[in-house]
Amino acid sequence: MTSSHRHINPWIIALTVMIATFMEVLDTSVANVALPHIAGNLSATVEETTWVLTSYLVANAVVLPLGGYFSSLIGRKRFYLTCVTVFTLASFLCGIAPSLGWLIFFRVLQGLGGGGLQPISQAILVETFPAEKRGAAMAVYGMGVVLAPIIGPVLGGWITDNFSWHWIFLINIPVGFLSFFLTSALVQDPPTFHRISLKEGARFDYLGIGVITLGLASLEIVLDEGQRKDWFSSGFIVFFAITAVVALVYAVYHELKKERPIVDLRLMKDRTFAVSILMLFVLGFVLYGSLALLPIFLQTMLGYTALLSGWVLSPGGLAVMLMMPVVAMLLKKTDTRWLIGVGFFFCGLGLIQMAGFNLQVDFQTAMWSRVVQSLGFAFLFIPINVSAFQHIPHEKTAYAAGLMNLVRNIGGSTGIAIATTLLSRRSQFHQSNLVGHLTPGDPAYQGFLDRATQLGVLRGGLPPTDAGHLAQGAAYGTVVKQASMMAFADTFWFMGMLCFALFPLIFLMRRSRATGPVAVE
Repeated sequence: MTSSHRHINPWIIALTVMIATFMEVLDTSVANVALPHIAGNLSATVEETTWVLTSYLVANAVVLPLGGYFSSLIGRKRFYLTCVTVFTLASFLCGIAPSLGWLIFFRVLQGLGGGGLQPISQAILVETFPAEKRGAAMAVYGMGVVLAPIIGPVLGGWITDNFSWHWIFLINIPVGFLSFFLTSALVQDPPTFHRISLKEGARFDYLGIGVITLGLASLEIVLDEGQRKDWFSSGFIVFFAITAVVALVYAVYHELKKERPIVDLRLMKDRTFAVSILMLFVLGFVLYGSLALLPIFLQTMLGYTALLSGWVLSPGGLAVMLMMPVVAMLLKKTDTRWLIGVGFFFCGLGLIQMAGFNLQVDFQTAMWSRVVQSLGFAFLFIPINVSAFQHIPHEKTAYAAGLMNLVRNIGGSTGIAIATTLLSRRSQFHQSNLVGHLTPGDPAYQGFLDRATQLGVLRGGLPPTDAGHLAQGAAYGTVVKQASMMAFADTFWFMGMLCFALFPLIFLMRRSRATGPVAVE
């Protein structure tokens, strides 16, 4: 371990930084189920309250890649403590917000404070642990990052049902105080850490920060609001899409010219890091995409309650907790590339199993499919992160961590956006195909109408005409439900195939283990 932490058990530092990371990632999903309650309490529509989620994600995305730059200006520990303070204070303000406008404003502050916690936590872990223990450290960090979005909706629903929506924000306050106290007492900047001074010629890059902020904020708005506003048929979405493309393209050009860039894109020259970035994007895509779809499927198609659908997801979280320490031990003896391959296999297999669901699927089948997919997450998160950091210089760890967390979060937003869009479009496609069979000349359709009409007359005591109308309505309702079921299957299948499509990229990565890099050119 580094000399700055020689007198402190590194596992205490790992738990310290995980507290804030877990709290921050939890807040990306904990408010989802509370939106109807927030809307009712603050006299707003549910659609208006979705900005409670969007504003947080936008602010989060803006700060994620900037952590390394601000750390180098004011010091890593000081920047981390500033983020914890802003996040905790903003959580308190969210909890007492008197109106929707103020709540959205405070959520922006909360996202700005929380955005720096993930990458700096990861950078602290990488520098605190030696290479041979880095896999175990990433297991601790991974539990927070992967488990939090799984637990978030269940915890948010329980708090909202038993107390009020205010408490989903107020519970952050004691956790924030604990994180601040422990970080102040235990965490130090490593001796290799070099702060840059504005006097050194590293002028504060207002233009760079401005275009990155504009580009990432616009991109996040497009991804989060696109489906609700029917994508490019909306002038609102077109405007922000053009803004995102122009700003981000210019940001890349601007940053590559800078000697001391805000976002160090030169790290992508290392092919292992570049492939790891792509894999983290897909990991975020399938994690958040499936997490958005599965509860909707369980509740709308199978009639599960929010709590029961939460129980379907919970064993997957337990599987992640149990397997991450095992994966950390395997890293010492196994090439990370094979573990990543196993991870994408299990993740894809679980999603293909979900693609085989029907309207009669039982609780255990749904639960075990989620467990299989979650095993994949356990095998993916740690090896990808360990591989990514193998060839990154110590002074660049915060920059690398910021870029990695940004890409994973954008992958999550993209996953939710594409999954919900695919679900809607494929449902329309299947419905138009199935409706073509609802013709008087179709024997199956006519047989259904005859049986349903007779049932309405004999058991319901309805006149034949009314019974016939109800039979037609029942037939159309069955078509809509079957079309939705087929759309869910298509979307799960697409995400599963995406996992399998990444297998060839494994061979572009350098061979490495957690004991240190073993480069093969």
